[in-house]
Amino acid sequence: MNGLIWVTAAEYLGGHKLRLSFNDGSRKVFDFSPLIKKFPLYRGLEPTEKFKDFTVTDWTVSWDNGEIDIAPEYLYEHGVAV
Repeated sequence: MNGLIWVTAAEYLGGHKLRLSFNDGSRKVFDFSPLIKKFPLYRGLEPTEKFKDFTVTDWTVSWDNGEIDIAPEYLYEHGVAV
């Protein structure tokens, strides 16, 4: 994809998965489980109640009032198209 990509909407699917919509019209499912296991930054999202408490910012999804977020390009490149 050429140009900037950002998340326009997100829907909780269960576990640590979100269905994401992007500004180019594509939709992808992203499983955060591997990131939660691998990176200390995301470990606080392991309880599903905490994970479900996300917001969609102007460009991506975030938690804890923006303290935790992820690059939309990463979500786009590593998400599974639906």
